[in-house]
Amino acid sequence: MALLLSAGAFAHPDLDAPSTGGIRPSSAVTVPGSLNASSAHSGSDAEDESAAPLNARGEVLPTVPRDLNEQVVEIPVGEIADGDMTLETTIFKPSGNGPFPLIVFNHGKEHGDPREQARSRPLAFAREFVRRGYVVVAPNRRGFARSGGTYVDNTCDVATNGLAQARDVAATVAYMSRQPYVDTAHIVVAGVSHGGLTTIAYGQTPQPGVRGLLNFAGGLRQAACVNWQTDLSHAFGAYGAKVRVPSLWLYGDNDSFWSPQLASRMYDAFVRHGGHAKFVDIGRYKDDAHRIVADRDGVPVWWPSAAAFLAQVGMPTSVRYWIADPVLPRGSGFATIDAIDAVPFVDDTGRAGYQTFLQQYPTRAFAVSDNGAWSWAAGGDDAMSLALSSCAKRSTAPCHLYAVNDNVVWNEH
Repeated sequence: MALLLSAGAFAHPDLDAPSTGGIRPSSAVTVPGSLNASSAHSGSDAEDESAAPLNARGEVLPTVPRDLNEQVVEIPVGEIADGDMTLETTIFKPSGNGPFPLIVFNHGKEHGDPREQARSRPLAFAREFVRRGYVVVAPNRRGFARSGGTYVDNTCDVATNGLAQARDVAATVAYMSRQPYVDTAHIVVAGVSHGGLTTIAYGQTPQPGVRGLLNFAGGLRQAACVNWQTDLSHAFGAYGAKVRVPSLWLYGDNDSFWSPQLASRMYDAFVRHGGHAKFVDIGRYKDDAHRIVADRDGVPVWWPSAAAFLAQVGMPTSVRYWIADPVLPRGSGFATIDAIDAVPFVDDTGRAGYQTFLQQYPTRAFAVSDNGAWSWAAGGDDAMSLALSSCAKRSTAPCHLYAVNDNVVWNEH
């Protein structure tokens, strides 16, 4: 049987995806003794309201399910040029009828065919806003995932590219504004990478009620274009001449797409032409600051600056709903985290995969099954769930967590 190895395959950081790796077993690996279920991914789907904190009035915060009331809708976009089409869109919202403030999340662009890009599900980002009473809407722009239309990328004109993307943001804001649970006077638009560029471009002609823009590492890298960095700076300069909505720009020092110097050039061009913005240098984040929005671990880094900005533009920032976080399993004492030979069931390829896992930044998880399948995941919203689900796709036997962060959680009993 051919080995299907993807250990260490890196998910493009523009998207809400962690690093992952794994393998389907070529044959079962015999291990002395009987090693059964490890500490499973803790927590059930049922919410424990007794764990919910109290608000300022001493009342228990209302609970929102862990799935954030997620739903997928098709937002209609009717234009002569493209015909009638829809945008595959994810909505997260608090429980209840609202009306709730709205935040739009604009995704980045992965290398390759945009149709192969996964549906936008910014879970870590959405959770923080749903906790604070927001509806979060994440549209896939035309040509991405299962949205209609075609992504046009045959020009080095970055400014035009951003404006074309902004059409779908406008359609999304208009659609959501017709929903009875949305407070149309309190809207914010946010985006990461290509979505950050799109967000600033949208700011040229925002719908009334849009109070601010959040730009996380925004830009569009077109390395095949001559002087693409200059074109990118010029695009933000052109937007700055027309955008009057205040914006917050968050960029890191070790971003794999934009150097600190380029980030400063883009910002300077924007404000020099009249744009109203604040720039925040978030410093270094793990191995790549471009991943900060996709990672649950990144929330404490970007949220304080975002909260201050939101308060300034009249948006809510206090926690209003209780959402339970995944519970980390306790260390079992079965082995030390760096004891590669102690990992059960796996062969030499699996041990090499475990070595790769040890090189990842927390949050990270490694899962195994008793027929030799294994998988690891790092970053993202819930590395434990992803490691288990990825392992399960490669195994006919149940998968269990072996290690989480710096602890072995496997139990031998």
